Amino acid sequence: MDAPLGFVVIDKPSGLTSHACVSRMRRVLQTKRVGHGGTLDPAVTGVLPIAVGQATRLLPYLPGEKTYRGVIQLGTSTSTDDLQGEVVAVQNWPRLSLEEMDQALNPFRGSIEQCPPQVSAVHVNGERAHTRARRGEVMDLPARSVTIHSLSLNHWDPEQGKLTLEVHCSAGTYIRSLARDLGQALGCGGCLDWLRRTQALGFVEANAIALPVHPNEQSTPTMEPLTLIPPQLALTHLPIRMLSELERNDWSCGRTIPHQNGEGPTVVLSADNIMLGIGIANSEDQLKPKVVFEARG
Repeated sequence: MDAPLGFVVIDKPSGLTSHACVSRMRRVLQTKRVGHGGTLDPAVTGVLPIAVGQATRLLPYLPGEKTYRGVIQLGTSTSTDDLQGEVVAVQNWPRLSLEEMDQALNPFRGSIEQCPPQVSAVHVNGERAHTRARRGEVMDLPARSVTIHSLSLNHWDPEQGKLTLEVHCSAGTYIRSLARDLGQALGCGGCLDWLRRTQALGFVEANAIALPVHPNEQSTPTMEPLTLIPPQLALTHLPIRMLSELERNDWSCGRTIPHQNGEGPTVVLSADNIMLGIGIANSEDQLKPKVVFEARG
């Protein structure tokens, strides 16, 4: 039996870590080689791409941009920059008009410098920031360059101090930090109330399924088999090189393949549309194997 290979997109429920979702999928698919693309906080729901089998090697080649829909609560500052943390300050927020609030968001559009939350997965001296923060440490986390490609104000409730946003951003962007920084800019503090990821690594909500339950963990033992998304369908942003049978044999042995279609990562397929791996094209019209699925000695 061939090992499973491909992607499945989970609609992560609130209350579970991304790691817990991966652990569940390992039991459901009966394979240890499972990984996720882009950690979601436990309280956050939405699109969580799961790579299965050798598709885990393709995660670095997926598009990194993500899209979120969420609610920011102004006037409340917390230890975690969301409502899951300890409230450290409560202030009045300005009663801005919709137009004024939209203008207040302008400094957060485009390329910006952003400090990660204290409770985050950023590494500090080899240890996750959230681990140190839970010990009571306060860290000076350096700002990082991120890009907010679009930031839409969908609703503003001046009576409740809540604004609903849709954010399309680069990898590494923290919406909790956006909530905190907007509150600071308005002089009232702010934190994230609610968040859902609607797109990640090229996968959208329409691709997502409910987190499966292992047959041993549910009352009815029957479960529809999962259909994995073929890996090449997750890489449509990359150029394709189809190989002849002779080239396929060379590729499997790690040999360079002639290539005249630009530079950079390239999806390598067989003549019958089977994913063979990823090659790196160079200026010398060569395609060098980087990820090989049918490797031979």
